[in-house]
Amino acid sequence: MGAGDAVARLVRDEGTRVLATLIRVTGSVGLAEDAVQDAVVRALETWPRDGVPDNPRGWLLVAAKRRAVDLFRREAARSGKEAAAMPFVEPEPAEAVPDDLLRLVFTCCHPALSLDAQVALALRTLGGLSTPEVARALLVSEATMAKRLTRAKQKIAQARIPYRVPEAAELPDRLTAVAATVYLIFNEGYAAAAGADLVRVDLTSEALRLARLLAELMPDEPTVLGLLALLLLQNSRRDARVDADGVPVLLPDQDRSRWDVAAVKEGVEQLGRGLRRAATPDRYVVQAAIAACHALAPSYGETNWDALISWYDVLLEVSDTPVARLNRAAAVAERDGPAAGLALVEKIPGLTGYPWWHATRAELLQRLGDAEAARAAYRQALALGMSEPQVAHLRIRIAELG
Repeated sequence: MGAGDAVARLVRDEGTRVLATLIRVTGSVGLAEDAVQDAVVRALETWPRDGVPDNPRGWLLVAAKRRAVDLFRREAARSGKEAAAMPFVEPEPAEAVPDDLLRLVFTCCHPALSLDAQVALALRTLGGLSTPEVARALLVSEATMAKRLTRAKQKIAQARIPYRVPEAAELPDRLTAVAATVYLIFNEGYAAAAGADLVRVDLTSEALRLARLLAELMPDEPTVLGLLALLLLQNSRRDARVDADGVPVLLPDQDRSRWDVAAVKEGVEQLGRGLRRAATPDRYVVQAAIAACHALAPSYGETNWDALISWYDVLLEVSDTPVARLNRAAAVAERDGPAAGLALVEKIPGLTGYPWWHATRAELLQRLGDAEAARAAYRQALALGMSEPQVAHLRIRIAELG
């Protein structure tokens, strides 16, 4: 592996954990980000000459810590304050949250910030997503997301919000944002919005790991059980979702023998626990039930669309989002025909900037025989940007139109 490849893999696979550790140690998002960035630049300069170290992550962490000390001392001198070293936090006692990354997801999800800001900051800082990826995940423009992230960091600094581990009693109040963060990290990995791969295994694996840690922390919390069940059931299809050329294989065409039976079994078990503990419908439990309808069907044609659409109706009662409505419309199209699905799709507001709204329209228009309108809708989807495998898939669909 070349030095450049090693740095890229380190930043992608391990850089987030390095950053999480440094934020805990320094208590500052901005300082930690600057220090890690500087360490990566140094690695690019020195590794080609000296060789890639045996422990790249450890090398990067040491270099980042040293840079953080330099930055803090420089800032302290500029402000006229005396400082001999970094303001490292005191040794921590036994904590409710045993993992740096999960601990800092909880920390970023501070109730003093708005829910949108909490999720955006956690995705950007701890999920390892770029600002454009966070913007796509939350269905806002890149400029809007950049401003939101800047305001969140400014509020943390101005309000002196501490980067500390929340007490066990505080964890439930932050669960909504934490669950949303883990879910969106998984989504970006499950169907990457950009790049050469449809699936980013580093993100899906990290999200599953965090979901399992949450389940250990809160074993009777329906949201956590539903989240873990949903991720397991979705991820069970991973090996069947692309063909030998890396082009996406849609659910109707997937080889179900390649699905992970053990993951399906565990997901259904976690779903059952979540259903038993949920006094009222929970959005993640309901989404897991929808995923289970697909996972338990012997074939696509034998899917219980009545049950699946009924679960979507429940989901809209607890989490009425445009994307949930789009997915329900696609299910209606399977049960009642493409015209019924298209009528619902075209009534959904707020998705004209979402490529999969256009792609869904295109698919339904193609089924209805309107090749010209379908071609235009596919091209609108392509114009909004997506990963290379998804682009390849839509270009194949356009070619099929003649």
